[in-house]
Amino acid sequence: MKIVKHAAAGLLAGAAFLPTGAALAAWEVNLPVGVTELSREIHGLHMLIFWICVLIAAAVFGAMIYSIVKFRHSQGAVPANFDHSTKAEIIWTAIPVLILVGMAIPAAATLVKIEDTRDSDLSIKVTGYQWKWHYEYLGQDVKFFSTLARKSDAARQVGSGIDPYTVENYLLEVDQPLVVPVGAKVRVLLTAADVIHAWWVPAFGMKKDAIPGFVNELWFRADTPGTYRGQCAELCGRDHGFMPVVVEVKSKEEYESWLADRKGGSKPASAPAPEAAAPAEQTENAEPATATAAE
Repeated sequence: MKIVKHAAAGLLAGAAFLPTGAALAAWEVNLPVGVTELSREIHGLHMLIFWICVLIAAAVFGAMIYSIVKFRHSQGAVPANFDHSTKAEIIWTAIPVLILVGMAIPAAATLVKIEDTRDSDLSIKVTGYQWKWHYEYLGQDVKFFSTLARKSDAARQVGSGIDPYTVENYLLEVDQPLVVPVGAKVRVLLTAADVIHAWWVPAFGMKKDAIPGFVNELWFRADTPGTYRGQCAELCGRDHGFMPVVVEVKSKEEYESWLADRKGGSKPASAPAPEAAAPAEQTENAEPATATAAE
């Protein structure tokens, strides 16, 4: 008992020196409920199986503790002399089988739903690179790269002198987020151009590997507008920790406006201006004429 008391006192003393944020973060051990129907189903399934396991543990350990206390040697208990019982064996075999079947049915239904990408409203091809994401809206003629935001990139450099705590959403912000409409079933086709990556957004309840030469699928339907952040969840090289995932869920009107701007020719700041491409086109057009004159 003294050891337990000393250990508890040490833990309390250590907790007193923890920052409030760190102390709260340490207790976030459960699955998030999320903002998609899949994440809510997965959370509900998780809690169902968790409480089934708690009840089983309570029954098993309760029976063990009761037996140890009730039939201890100091009370004059003598060893029992059991004989074979077919009935008992059937019971203790049937009960676990029924429990497992009862757990497997809802789990299988959820797994089938997770893989059902039919009737999607929007399909996006996501390609992982070292160390950025490429998004292509299939059938919409919209594509772009998404990389770590400049402020986070500057702060992460050795000797930058920038305090990371002064950078909002440090290492969780990008220059160009993925934009999707609220309430739409979004089908994501995942692959990679170099090594294995993993596209993960905790609020969506979805994570799947992006594998070179192979296409994985997942889907989500976000019910609440907002900005949701995730990360690459597969060790992919030196800058693995610097390729976040940011998804902006907008109203349908805002999404249509954003999509129209993209289709209308708005480009990222890093993209070359249309005028810069004109001389190259003129040069290409001039080459055949020069060759013809030479002939």
